[in-house]
Amino acid sequence: MSTDEPPLPDPQTLFECAPCGLVVTKEDGTILRANQTFCHWIGFDSQALVGRRFQDLLTMGGRIFHQTHWAPLMQMQGSVAEVKLDLVHHDKHTVTMLLNGVRREHANGTFNELALFGTIDRDKYERELLSARKLAEGLLSEKMAADAALLDAQTQLNRAYEKAKRRASFAEQMVAIVSHDLKNPLTAIKMASDILAQGERTARETKLLGHISQSAERAQRMIADLLDFALARVGRGIGVSPTSQDLHTIVRQSVDELRMAFPEATLLHQSIGTGNANLDADRVQQIIGNLVANSVAYGDLAQPITITSRLEENQAVVSVQNHGPVIPASLIAVLFEPMTRGTDTDTDSDVRSVGLGLFIVREIAMAHGGDVSVSSNPEDGTVFSVYFPSGAVAQ
Repeated sequence: MSTDEPPLPDPQTLFECAPCGLVVTKEDGTILRANQTFCHWIGFDSQALVGRRFQDLLTMGGRIFHQTHWAPLMQMQGSVAEVKLDLVHHDKHTVTMLLNGVRREHANGTFNELALFGTIDRDKYERELLSARKLAEGLLSEKMAADAALLDAQTQLNRAYEKAKRRASFAEQMVAIVSHDLKNPLTAIKMASDILAQGERTARETKLLGHISQSAERAQRMIADLLDFALARVGRGIGVSPTSQDLHTIVRQSVDELRMAFPEATLLHQSIGTGNANLDADRVQQIIGNLVANSVAYGDLAQPITITSRLEENQAVVSVQNHGPVIPASLIAVLFEPMTRGTDTDTDSDVRSVGLGLFIVREIAMAHGGDVSVSSNPEDGTVFSVYFPSGAVAQ
């Protein structure tokens, strides 16, 4: 050893002040020597311990465990490790320690050399670990219960959704059937009123027949919208049969018919460009009819309603302009959804519908591969424009 190194404590000091309890016993457990650390931990002085059996310091459970477990292990394998024992303190409270022991044979006999360690920090750690484990198990159990509840809720929601979907589909099919079946009696009413109007009638009778005819026409428009709506919602979609058509002629004919249907409104037609477009003439007239009816319902009839047909190089456009109140921005976003009206008010009018007109307009435009837009401001009024796709125009 280098002379520069400080000297180590003498063996006696190392034994007495070791950071663990050290005990030497005979094979039968009789204590021959115990260090100060061990004596301090259990409250006895070394003289009081010498001659006592180590197992007599244990609790009753510890004595049984000594006799059945670790003493036989010491005999058979010559050592034990991390045996947890409860010792009785001089003041009668329990002190828990971990025991490591070896059995050594010497010239003057066989001895058990025991090292004992306090478990206060270890026990605290184990309690915290056990508490954390219980908490984790509790949270896992709650998560599993929540997952099961969520799965059950999803299952019930899916069932409710499927049930609601079946009901909605049935209702839409019923609407389609009823709307289709109502066409025939309404057509008969319209024809009967027209025939009766041809004869000589008093002014009052003529007026009543005019009301009947107008009401039948309005009911026919509503039924047509309901039938198209039902077809669109049940997945069949609105059918179109595009052919090469003179857009301006289609619009002009439609405007002429609408002037008779809405005599209180001033309808103007503007045409721009030349050429034909690949369109379904009946559906285009339906678009114009719905947009004009919407303008009559919500526009200012003191000012004209302008219907414009425009042919461009890559598209055909039909637009309808009125000068009624500006449509609120909150409504524009949902204006083309079914059952939506173009105003927040609920003013009665003979031209009001069930709120499907603009939805049908968009569906017809999309069936052609096109789209629809709306702008509304105080300067230009409200303008609905329907765009038919690139390639629809043939010069």
